[in-house]
Amino acid sequence: MSEPTRREKMKLPPVAMPERPPDERRHDCDAVNRGYSPEMAVAEAGRCLYCARPTCVQGCPVGVDIIEFVRAVVEGRYLEAADVIGADNSLPAVCGRVCPQETQCEGSCVLTNKDKAIHIGNLERFVADHAREHDTRPAPEPPAPTGKRVAVVGSGPAGIACAGDLITQGHGVTVFEALHEPGGVLVYGIPEFRLPKAIVADEIDALRGRGVRFETNAVIGRGDTLDDLLTTEGFDAVFLGVGAGLPRFLNVPGENLIGVYSASEFLTRVNLMKAYTGHSDTPVIDVHGRAVVVFGAGNTAMDAARTALRLGADPVTIAYRRTRDEMPARAEEVSHAEAEGVVLETLVAPLELFGDDDAHLVGVRLQRMALGEPGPDGRRRPEPVAGSERELAADVAIIAIGNDPNPLLRETTPDLEHSDRGTVVVDEHTGRTSKAGVFAGGDIVTGGATVILAMGAGRAAARAIDAYLREGSE
Repeated sequence: MSEPTRREKMKLPPVAMPERPPDERRHDCDAVNRGYSPEMAVAEAGRCLYCARPTCVQGCPVGVDIIEFVRAVVEGRYLEAADVIGADNSLPAVCGRVCPQETQCEGSCVLTNKDKAIHIGNLERFVADHAREHDTRPAPEPPAPTGKRVAVVGSGPAGIACAGDLITQGHGVTVFEALHEPGGVLVYGIPEFRLPKAIVADEIDALRGRGVRFETNAVIGRGDTLDDLLTTEGFDAVFLGVGAGLPRFLNVPGENLIGVYSASEFLTRVNLMKAYTGHSDTPVIDVHGRAVVVFGAGNTAMDAARTALRLGADPVTIAYRRTRDEMPARAEEVSHAEAEGVVLETLVAPLELFGDDDAHLVGVRLQRMALGEPGPDGRRRPEPVAGSERELAADVAIIAIGNDPNPLLRETTPDLEHSDRGTVVVDEHTGRTSKAGVFAGGDIVTGGATVILAMGAGRAAARAIDAYLREGSE
C-alpha cells in the first residue's frame, strides 16, 4: 500500500485517547486515560507530514527528534522509537502523561492551524509503555568509574535526569530525598489517576540497577549542609533539584482555621500515605461527605479537586478569579474535572474564610470580579465588583495558588546566591551557581514549571558537572 499524499494526510482525523467514563473513574484512582493500542498509535503517527523544518522539534524543550520517532512508530519499530526519544528525554512515560504538549511540541505542529495537531504526547506514552513491557535487551555495559562522586539533592524530574546522565559517565551518584519515598513531585504531587506510582518506581529501580544510590528522609540543610556534603562527606560536586515546595497562601482572614490546607500538604498526604488505594493505615485529611472549595486553577488545583472528589467530597468547587479561558491548567485537566462533577466558579475571589466557635471552617466569603485592563504580564487583571459579596458553605478549603522555594538552603548556605524571589541564581546554560562545585536546576531556579523543563535543566547541569569533574573547571 502506497504512502498517503500530504493532502490525504491532512484530511485524516486525529485518533482520540480512549478514556474511562467519568461516572466510573470519579469513584477510584485508577488511570483515566487508557493509552493507545498499536493500531491506534500507527494510525495517529501516520498523519505526520514529516516536515522538512519540523516546528514540533523546536517546540520541544529538550529537542526530541519527533519526526524520526514518529516515523519509527508508523513502521512498527517501537523499540527504536523508544531509543530515539530516550536520547533526549529520560522520562518519556512520565512526560507522555503529564507534560503540556499543547503548548510545546503539539502547539508548534503545523497542523495546529487546522485543529489537527499530531498527538505527540499520546505517541510518546505509547512508545514508552511498550518499551517498559517488551524491551528485553541487555543493559549497556557500565562505563569505567571515574572515582568522582556527585550528590544530587532532590529526586524529582531534575534530580532523576541529572543522576541518570551522570551515572552513564562513570561518576558515583547519591540522591538525597527529604521524604520517605524517592520520586519527588512525581510521587507526592501528582495523583495516581494521572501518573501511576508504578511508572515512577520503574524509573527509580532502573537508576538503582545502574548504580545510583538513594538516601531518603535526608533533609539537606537540617542534618548535613551543602558544605558538609562537599567537605566531610567527600562529594566532588552537588546538584540541587529540590523544587519549589513552600506553598503560597491567600493572605485573607481565617487561613488558620481547622480545615484549611495547602494543595501541597493535601496531595502529599494522599499520595505518600496511599489514601488513593482506600487502605491507608495512616489518617489523612477527611473530606468524605464534606463540602470542599479549591482556590486556584492550575494543574495542581485540578489535581486537588479531582482527588477530593475521589475521596468522597461533595460538592467540590474550584473558585478562580478569572474566567475559564485564563485558567493555566491544561485544557484536558479542566475538561476531565468538569466531566467528573467538579463545579467551576469563575470570576470570584476570596475575602474571608470563617469558622464556628470551635475554629472549624464552615464557609468562605467571595466577591464577584470583572476583568479589567491587561497587567504587566499581558493578562487582564481581575477587579472587584462593588456590592457583590456572597457566602459559600465549605468544610475544607485547599489553597492551590502556587509555591515558592523553601528558604532552608538560603538560610544555611549564605554563599549561595539567590534572587529576590528566593530562587537559586545560576548560569542559564550550565546550571552553575555562585558556590564552587554546586549546580542547580528545575523549579528551585525557575519557580514552578513543567516536568520536561526541569528534566532538561537536570541534563544540562549533568553535562556541565561532567566537564567540571574531568577538567576541573566550570
